[in-house]
Amino acid sequence: MALELLAPAGDMERLEMALAYGADAVYLAGEDFGLRSFAGNFSRDALARAVAVCRARGVAVYAACNAMPRGAELAALPDWLSFLDAAGINAVIVSDLGVLTLAKQYAPTLDIHVSTQASVVNHLTAAAWHDLGAKRVVLARELSLAEIAEIRAKTPPALELEAFVHGAMCVSYSGRCLLSNYMTGRDANRGACAQPCRYKYALVEEKRPGEYFPIGEDADGAYILNSRDMCMIDHIPALLNAGVDSLKIEGRAKSAYYAAVVTGAYRHALDAALSGQPLARQWRDEVEKVSHRPYATGFYFGEPGQYTEDGRYIRDWQVMALVLSCDEQGLARCSLRNKFAVGDALELIGPDIPPAAVPVTALADTGGAPLSEVRNPQMEFLIRLPRAVPPLSLLRKRVTV
Repeated sequence: MALELLAPAGDMERLEMALAYGADAVYLAGEDFGLRSFAGNFSRDALARAVAVCRARGVAVYAACNAMPRGAELAALPDWLSFLDAAGINAVIVSDLGVLTLAKQYAPTLDIHVSTQASVVNHLTAAAWHDLGAKRVVLARELSLAEIAEIRAKTPPALELEAFVHGAMCVSYSGRCLLSNYMTGRDANRGACAQPCRYKYALVEEKRPGEYFPIGEDADGAYILNSRDMCMIDHIPALLNAGVDSLKIEGRAKSAYYAAVVTGAYRHALDAALSGQPLARQWRDEVEKVSHRPYATGFYFGEPGQYTEDGRYIRDWQVMALVLSCDEQGLARCSLRNKFAVGDALELIGPDIPPAAVPVTALADTGGAPLSEVRNPQMEFLIRLPRAVPPLSLLRKRVTV
């Protein structure tokens, strides 16, 4: 197969962004049986529309059905799998052996991908899934590049290998965590993780209720379970050399802006790697302009280490507006996301459009009347851009020094 860039699509808006910014394939989920209950997800009608949009652009669609269902939930699966089969998606992503068995029966035209939730960490397990009918395995995020290369060398060539390249890392083993169940009653293995690994923790002594003693060295406490985010944009050639077929971006629950910017950055990184060229700095810097925790390279080059000073995200940039249309002279009709005014300094980014400064010298309503600022969310307005850009380009602003 051709090397694939696989992007998250939490809802239709995020799917459109992933497509515009260069995804070869997207993964999404319906309202049940996925592992991101709070991602937005797709109703049956919306999923059918998503498939049609993707098919028109030659983009593959994979549907996550990777929750670990309890016995009482199995009865609803045949109907859902039959719907996915009829909807025309390309593959169903599973992690449970029983779900795989049902998928082969009720979705016989679909490829089967085995989720990272199945924790594939060796060639025998990968080959066993292939023997059971899987076309692809999504490798556990705890593998090194050397281990992936060994799996590639010792598995059937027809078995595709998918690996994460960017996004959140779980402090537990590929999502197999029970802490959320214990603390909140929300099952991480059925799509409802409350992410207690990111909570701020302190000690409480039995005879001093209400007195909290910090675990760290100062009064700020400690985030003892917090993990870093993965970023492999500087190492795409190494992933390709290890034998990976699909590069997966994590983030179905993240914003449309994230889907756009990260997909665009990795599109350029993959294309540069395939052409034997270095990645231009302007594209590499894009991953720093989305909300993220401190970056590391996962387990690909050894233990990544934890970041326990705080659980906050780095958010240095904010989306101000979405471009709806733009004429050849750069006059753009936009939809507002956050207020700004004449005199502000913005930055433009778009599908295959490198970042460009946009000093706001004039604004107008859609009738052409001058405005000093735009402040009502979703309002449409006009602004002059330095060049013509396609729809779904974005205007953003640095919000920290």
